[in-house]
Amino acid sequence: MKNQSIWFPFTQMKTADEPLKIVRAKDTVLYDEEGKEYIDANSSWWVNVHGHGNKHIGDAIYEQFQKLDHVLLAGVEHPKAKELADRILTKVDSSFTKVFFSDDGSTAVEVALKMVFQFWFNREEPKRRIIALDGAYHGDTFGAMSIGQRGYFNRPFEHLFFDVDFLDFPTELNQLEVLQNAKRLMETGEFAAIILEPLIQGSAGMRTYDLDFLEEVMTLAKRNNVKIIFDEVMTGWGRTGQLFTMDYLTQMPDIVCLSKGLTGGVLPLGLTVATDEIFNAFLDDEKSKALLHGHSFTGSAIACAAACASLDIFEKEETWQRISQIVQWHSGFKSKIHEHSAVFSVRQLGTILAVEINEKEQTGYFSTIRDQAYRYFLDHGILLRPLGNVLFLNPPYCITEEELAKCYAVIESFLDSLR
Repeated sequence: MKNQSIWFPFTQMKTADEPLKIVRAKDTVLYDEEGKEYIDANSSWWVNVHGHGNKHIGDAIYEQFQKLDHVLLAGVEHPKAKELADRILTKVDSSFTKVFFSDDGSTAVEVALKMVFQFWFNREEPKRRIIALDGAYHGDTFGAMSIGQRGYFNRPFEHLFFDVDFLDFPTELNQLEVLQNAKRLMETGEFAAIILEPLIQGSAGMRTYDLDFLEEVMTLAKRNNVKIIFDEVMTGWGRTGQLFTMDYLTQMPDIVCLSKGLTGGVLPLGLTVATDEIFNAFLDDEKSKALLHGHSFTGSAIACAAACASLDIFEKEETWQRISQIVQWHSGFKSKIHEHSAVFSVRQLGTILAVEINEKEQTGYFSTIRDQAYRYFLDHGILLRPLGNVLFLNPPYCITEEELAKCYAVIESFLDSLR
């Protein structure tokens, strides 16, 4: 693709196939320039939760454009930013009281990191270390890369990262050992925060871990005054079966990062939601103790209008009925496919279904089976970007039973082709 003017993300431009040329989309279906249809099985990088061209969101964007397209948010409040912040706070635990706006998931995480580091700085308590999970992915800005999996995507930049203590990914076999290691680290009193993708790691291959582990590591953090950040950029908005993954828990984090499905996947927007305790550490007569962070498009009125419209859709019973149906359909396919000879494991959490393929050579993100699978699915009218040797579905909630059945059938036929 050396003559291509677009430099594509996560793409080796020298060896990549010609790009798929999409010109139109509606609901779950993408249309290329020749009119061929593709099911958007991964919701266009996990964001398009309600489907493409949703009329309610489109109408909200148009109406907002007629009133106010954008205004700076520093010292200025506009109605849609206020509405969105207020509505978000009604959907999370009452311990959360403040919403900070940014542009996307990576920047929501950057804001969270700056919040916890400055929280301790403003209190004159030197806590400068962070705990993360092995295999984590929190974005591609430098702070977010620092707390993510080393090597992998980020080796050229590691000399610029700050040090992070990584816990092993928790499994049935090592969970107790991981908790003991977490306890040992936290008891030093040196840690500002622990950051977690709750219950499921996305880019690591949709790896799931136990709810009890999450509760226990949060208990350790609270006992040792280590702040807890949840990266719900991918796990929020119904993906795990609840609006947020933290809705499964008996205790809450201190900061939550939100993006992706926030606007229905239509416009970029990020939110970092914090407790009063975090916020109050920034209140001082010294201006330098404020959170001196912002973005040109912070709190875009049009993006906020899209997010409010998306919230309207989440408040409809039929949305949750669709989510429940997808969960059931996934569960049925999981039962059918789990003993297939080409399958190493099948994992499901809510509307996310992951099929890990037995791979004799290279596993993980750079597995050679990825390109083979990607082309196979395109040939069969499905846009699905495998995570290496992991095939996964997290479709828009408007997907029909027939469309999902087609996805299942093509996955099964691809697995059969590997025998």
